[in-house]
This record gives sequence, structure tokens and C-alpha cells, in this order.
Amino acid sequence: MLADLTAGSVADAARREDELPLKLVERAALAAPPVIDAHIALARSSHVKVIAEVKRASPSRGNLAAITDPAALATLYQTGGASAISVLTEERKFLGSLEDLRAVRAAVNIPVLRKDFIATPYQVFEARAAGADIVLLIVAALQPETLVSLNRLASELGMAVLVETHSVEEVEQAVDLGARLIGVNARDLTTFELDRELFSTVAERIPSGTIRIAESAVRDASDVAHYRAAGADVVLVGEALVTSDPLVTLTNFLAVS
Repeated sequence: MLADLTAGSVADAARREDELPLKLVERAALAAPPVIDAHIALARSSHVKVIAEVKRASPSRGNLAAITDPAALATLYQTGGASAISVLTEERKFLGSLEDLRAVRAAVNIPVLRKDFIATPYQVFEARAAGADIVLLIVAALQPETLVSLNRLASELGMAVLVETHSVEEVEQAVDLGARLIGVNARDLTTFELDRELFSTVAERIPSGTIRIAESAVRDASDVAHYRAAGADVVLVGEALVTSDPLVTLTNFLAVS
């Protein structure tokens, strides 16, 4: 599944590159407004922080919400206390787009994450050109040398990099990379099965000072509390927000200390 999702995103990016060549996207990326510092926004505090996600669908759950106005949803998230906004831009299974990212970037003044299956420099440049402050790199989807080169490119463009992991070995790769934002995704993207205890199993391998982000399996405040007790600084939440009243849900999540 992960290989298929990555291949699809790369193919879609290649199609966009045929329409808008790399040199033009690179120029737009370099001319984009300054990055908002995600490391400051997501730094550990007395309460858990939330990256709130604009998410219409997923391969495991199908359609979740129509979200006809992603900018309005992102504004609600910001009002509710989210520290950053994640925008799924994968088109085929998650029904997202770069247009969503641009709309959200124009609507909020907190960091915005481009969440996609990124495997080429073109995708990194177009993330920055569209206004992303953070870009996702998934260890399991990338060869080690590609992970290193894309991480370097994103950093050179000023973006923070959320390095997503699914095992002790991948956490070690992220640490060796010098990642400052390490995500642990409870959903195995090769099988889409959930392991709700994965974060607590690997969190101790993430150095103190590195921002620890728990991803997936966040249904209610008890799940947030579980992750917080295991050492999470941040939780990334999509489905629980788009299928509920986001302001009420955020309030409940942010009450976890």
C-alpha cells in the first residue's frame, strides 16, 4: 500500500512538472513568504499540542468529510488552539490537493504541514512554493540516501521536516538524520493495521529536546492522555476532528496536560 501511494504521488507530481517545469517551481519556492518556525510552535509545553489535519478521506476509512472549504476549517482549528495545520495533498486516496494547501496557508498564521508521499525534489519545491512550513518525509517510503537528500533540501529551503517512523529501526534512522521533529505513526502504512502501543514502545529512543509527535489512533481525550503519558509533545489528529465538532474536540484534547 505504501509503495502504491508513493508511486501515485510521484506520478501525479510528474504530471504537474510537465505543466510547470522544475525551474519555475524552484523560483516560486525561493520567492515564497518566509517560513513560520514550526520548532517554536510545536515545542514541548505544560500541555499537549495538536497538529490539526484537513482530511477528507483515507484508504483505511474511505470518505470522512466533504470539506468544501478547507480554509474555513483551518481557521476553526486555529481558533480552537491548534499549534499547526496539516493538509493532506495526496489526490487519489485522500482526495487532497495543493490548492487546499494554498487556501489554508492564506487563511492562518500558524505553521502548515504538507502531508503527502514525498519522494522527489520537485515535491519539496512545490511544497514550499505553495506555502508549506513543514514537509513530511516517511522513512519507510524512501531509500536512505533519498531521505538524506530530501531532508537537506527541505532544510535549505527553511522548512521544518517531520520525519515519520513506524519502528525502533526507523526511529534510529531519524535520530541519525538529526531530525528535530520525529513522528511515530501507529498505523503501519504497508498493512494499514494499528498498533496503539507503538509510540510508548519507541518513544524512549527519541532524544530529549527532539519534538515527539504521536500520529494516528487518536479517537478521544483518553488516547491523547495515553500518548502524553508516554512522552508525546504533540498529537497529529485528523479523523477525530473532521467527524466531530472540531472546536469541542480540540478543547477536550488540549485540556490534557
